[in-house]
Amino acid sequence: MRDILNDLEAGKQLSDPDPVRRAQIQMKTHLPKRFYKDASVAPVEDGFAVHLDGKPVRTPGKALLALPTENAAQLVASEFHAQGETIDPVTMPVLRLVNTALDGVASDPQAVLEDVLRFASSDLTCYRADAPQGLVDRQNQHWDPVIDWARATLGARFNLAEGIIHVEQPRESIAVLGAHLAQRAEPLRLAAIHVMTSLTGSALLALAVDYGALDGEAAWAAGHVDEDWQIEHWGQDAEAVARRSARKRDMMAAVSLLDALKA
Repeated sequence: MRDILNDLEAGKQLSDPDPVRRAQIQMKTHLPKRFYKDASVAPVEDGFAVHLDGKPVRTPGKALLALPTENAAQLVASEFHAQGETIDPVTMPVLRLVNTALDGVASDPQAVLEDVLRFASSDLTCYRADAPQGLVDRQNQHWDPVIDWARATLGARFNLAEGIIHVEQPRESIAVLGAHLAQRAEPLRLAAIHVMTSLTGSALLALAVDYGALDGEAAWAAGHVDEDWQIEHWGQDAEAVARRSARKRDMMAAVSLLDALKA
């Protein structure tokens, strides 16, 4: 049973980072049949493990699929439970995130932390349009509270710029963010923050969600102000809709995992 899960997670259907391309590959790939009846969680040392028909699940890297809270483990078990006749990993974003955290982030959390800080050095919320006024106003509405929150709560000041010309951020501010992230270096939490950062282009939005200053929907909207403006004025094609839907699913999975880790 474990070999089937390993092959599933490491297979070609998950080989492309783009969610739409991944789905396209998967449609051409035979999905394995569901081989279990029941998905549950069971207490283990330092947490709760996910079980299928009473047997513990392991990650592709052979680690026990265990999470620190029952609610977090139940998120993964629920994804297994929701599968139909076949197992579709695209519909299991929490499982994919947990596997990444346990097999990847856990081995080098510092590299992940530094990647989040690289986003912070050119954070989405710091780059403002100079026109049209409607877009300027919308950016200010969504982003100014985040900049203010970072200054008031984190003690980090960020410089703003118009257009795409790079603006240097104070080293002290990046160092402050690094200190806050170091307190969140637990692999599952850091992996969720990294996913939100990557999907929004903003480390500040991800940290605001982690601190409870923003909910997932508000952070998603703030991270897609420019894209939403373009859609309103120019529309979007079916592939763009599918890509956006897949990205939001991954975003909300990260938010759900963060919430469950705190429960």
